[in-house]
Amino acid sequence: MDLAAGAPLPPGKPWAGHLKGSPGYRRVLAALACAGVATFAQLYSLQGLLPLVSRELEVTAAQASLTVSVAAVGLAVAVLPWSFAADRWGRVRTMGLAVVLATVFGLLVPAAPNFEILLLLRGLEGAALGGIPALAIAYLSEEVSPRNAAAAAGAYVAGTTLGGLFGRLLAGPVADLAGWRMGTLAVSLCAAAAAAGFLLLAPRPRGFVPARTEGFGAVLGKLLPPLRNTSLLALYAQAFLLMGAFVSVYNYLGFRLEAPPYLFPASAVALLFLAYLAGTVSSRSVAGLAGRWGRRTVLLASTAVMVAGLALTLAGPVAVILAGLVLFTAGFFGAHSIASGWTGALASTGRAQASSLYNLSYYAGSSVVGWSSGLVFQQFGWTAMAGVLAVLAACAAVAAAALLPGATSRGPGPRPSGS
Repeated sequence: MDLAAGAPLPPGKPWAGHLKGSPGYRRVLAALACAGVATFAQLYSLQGLLPLVSRELEVTAAQASLTVSVAAVGLAVAVLPWSFAADRWGRVRTMGLAVVLATVFGLLVPAAPNFEILLLLRGLEGAALGGIPALAIAYLSEEVSPRNAAAAAGAYVAGTTLGGLFGRLLAGPVADLAGWRMGTLAVSLCAAAAAAGFLLLAPRPRGFVPARTEGFGAVLGKLLPPLRNTSLLALYAQAFLLMGAFVSVYNYLGFRLEAPPYLFPASAVALLFLAYLAGTVSSRSVAGLAGRWGRRTVLLASTAVMVAGLALTLAGPVAVILAGLVLFTAGFFGAHSIASGWTGALASTGRAQASSLYNLSYYAGSSVVGWSSGLVFQQFGWTAMAGVLAVLAACAAVAAAALLPGATSRGPGPRPSGS
């Protein structure tokens, strides 16, 4: 029998996972690709439309950025509850519930009558979306053969970057023609189709073993080992600081380029997100570099590339700004791929919770830094904000250099959470 394709297992034989090239393997990756589109297209669909939201709802740039930040806060708060729920109910069932709820809230966002209701709906949408990045890697590790898990994870991160890119690119041109509400509605309708694809394609789970019922104290106890591990704390610092810097650049660069002397329309601002393709490449290429030079070295080098790209965005010519954005994006996704994959490798116990804490830090940085940097931008301009973000990246590098293992830390490729 073809066990990889879903035939029954002999009694007592553990599930070995779908092999690369098998129908089950292809269905797992296709289902996660659909989940990635449904998640990351919706999560950041408003990012390229913030100047339009600011004008229509008569709010400041920093306030408009809250539509992105509150969704990230909702996701950050929800990743741990989703991970514990999935330990009992199963990965596929829980992810299916999450993606359906997120799509429902996403379809309600364009109908928000005012800014306050918009923020509420975005927070609920983000909380629902938290079920996907919290569980995707655990699902892969249970259903895919260990020999193919790293390749599957690398394919997943590339898919999540493309999902986020798709949402931003679709929303911009539609918003130019019909306003930001129709832009977000177009993304939500596509996300609904992607959610249906996940529900139809995800194969029956075969590697999941339900967790035994535990009290609340025991559940919280699973969080203590990762929080006592200084190396993991350094990785959580990377997630918070680097993601915060990354989201800040994409939140406010549109405001800069929409203003004189550039006067970019929303559709042109949306094209800025094509720089994400650099992240799609770098997130897959750093695994080989880490195997040769060590994770810490590649993480620090990626952070340096981020800062170099950020420095280029201080220039006046659009071509130089765009080159800096591409460099900045490639550096970020390289660093994020190394840090997120290293989290699972360093966690000796409670890997699901360790990864969830990374996700929490990642999206907390997106929300906190992504909003507060807007206050600097509004008051002092792009140069001052870029300087603050460079300092945050330097702090991340210091934490990595001081607290992470050195050149002997080599290992498999990325285990990302997406963006």
